Amino acid sequence: MSQHAPVINTNTPVQHFIRSIIEADLKSGKHRCIATRFPPEPNGYLHVGHAKSICLNFGLAEDYQGGCNLRFDDTNPEKESEEYALAIQEDVRWLGFQWNGAVRWASDYFQALYDFAEALIEKGLAYVDDLTPEAMREYRGTLTQAGRDSPYRERSVAENLDLFRRMKAGEYPDGAKTLRVKIDMASPNINMRDPVIYRIKRAHHIRTGDTWVIYPMYDYTHCISDALENITHSLCTLEFEDHRPLYDWVLDQLPVPSHPQQIEFSRLELHYTVTSKRKLNQLVTQGLVSGWDDPRMPTIHGMRRRGYTPEGIREFTRRIGISKSENVIDMAVLEGCIREDLEAKAPRVMAVVHPLKVVLTNYQDGVTASRSAGFHPNHPEFGERDVPIGREIWVEQDDFSADPPVGWQRLTPGGEVRLRYSYVIKCDEVVKDAAGKVVELRCSIDHDTLGKNPQGRKVKGVIHWVSAEHAKPVETRLYERLFTDPEPDGHKDRDFLTFLNPDSLQIAQGWIESCIQDAAPETRYQFERLGYFCADRFDHKPGERLVFNRAVGLKDVWSSGPGNKGQV
Repeated sequence: MSQHAPVINTNTPVQHFIRSIIEADLKSGKHRCIATRFPPEPNGYLHVGHAKSICLNFGLAEDYQGGCNLRFDDTNPEKESEEYALAIQEDVRWLGFQWNGAVRWASDYFQALYDFAEALIEKGLAYVDDLTPEAMREYRGTLTQAGRDSPYRERSVAENLDLFRRMKAGEYPDGAKTLRVKIDMASPNINMRDPVIYRIKRAHHIRTGDTWVIYPMYDYTHCISDALENITHSLCTLEFEDHRPLYDWVLDQLPVPSHPQQIEFSRLELHYTVTSKRKLNQLVTQGLVSGWDDPRMPTIHGMRRRGYTPEGIREFTRRIGISKSENVIDMAVLEGCIREDLEAKAPRVMAVVHPLKVVLTNYQDGVTASRSAGFHPNHPEFGERDVPIGREIWVEQDDFSADPPVGWQRLTPGGEVRLRYSYVIKCDEVVKDAAGKVVELRCSIDHDTLGKNPQGRKVKGVIHWVSAEHAKPVETRLYERLFTDPEPDGHKDRDFLTFLNPDSLQIAQGWIESCIQDAAPETRYQFERLGYFCADRFDHKPGERLVFNRAVGLKDVWSSGPGNKGQV
């Protein structure tokens, strides 16, 4: 038995406006080959929105025989950590991509960035400002009112160089001074109203330690880093569209080796979750989830632990496309891609999540036989396993009803049902405890129905089961969507946490076929009739403790709302 490649075709490119730009640039000779980059901040774990960007940047580089750099934007040392940087590298590799050359860091260019800042001062295009943040906001103006020049804007080149070098030397306290570029305080684009490019910040940096007490701002750092790496197409989300004039202005003033083209596309918004790093961090720090890799989280680490596949996520990003229009996607689209991928590659076994004991009263050693069953109906190469039977078996509690609704095709008092890969059984007696709860069923086997239909009657229902004697204990973690509202952070008058789904995780102790007892962590199966499950990366111990997470159900059960669940 093995994990086979999916039938999902993630290699079929979908044409979009960025591809058209790249193809025109290559055809015209503007570029001989393309170079992209993925530039995350190492201040949190990546989420599904980052997966879209990863697949876009790395995917385009692959499709057009170019390269994609992985570059960490490590200009905000207070929030950055090596843990996040390592997790991001792991995520990129897990999704199936490899960056060009070594991992790059914005801090690799700190000296060059400083030197370029001095060059701007020498050209009269940057000045040291003493305005407080509050005063700077006041001077900046509004969307409808032009800003005003800072009283420090006309300092001489010599004075600005002296002050900037003293900032670097640590002579001033945090926040006392900034370095700003001199553009246009009356610009209709507020980003062009003399933006800050350096601030004083005494914070230990994960790579440069305490070498620097001044740090460059993102807009200044990013464009120069792109240029130094000879990036051809700098792809970013639409919130940076108004920053593009600043991107181009900075590069136009400096002797950089290239001038990349910034292109914006719409960011991914996924229903029933949040993708704000601040809000995701809030979920973690308040203990509302078990961590960044909680399988309910939209992080790549969380999706991986839940059992989502790289191929399914890549197909999802392919299907949702790239455009400048709003990209709000229902969770069902993502779940559908995962389901389709697992349908083709996941072996099938039987597990009982909420067990109800059944005693087969006419079971006979040497007479009641077992059968073998294939791991996948469409993939005989997956192999087979024995499905043993014994006097006592476990069935799902939900597969019995003392007062069944119309159309019920599972167990009822006096009713018959077929055990998957086995006999037809009849429920002869229902055993209840003192509180009236059903604790056991006593059933009889029709020994003439192994592998064939009973004579003179039709049995429609088929249920899954496991032999109590042969099954192994299993912990199943049944995950639902983390929020009950499609847009939990879309309500101005309500905190997003009020929409947390109280039923987003249920842990059940059940039983599973023994054939999977040695399954490695992250092995995926279809539990027949229940959904697709994945052996937990960390808690599952082959041969010792079996822990499986439900990745996705067999069908979309949320189409009628979160109250219409019913997989198990």
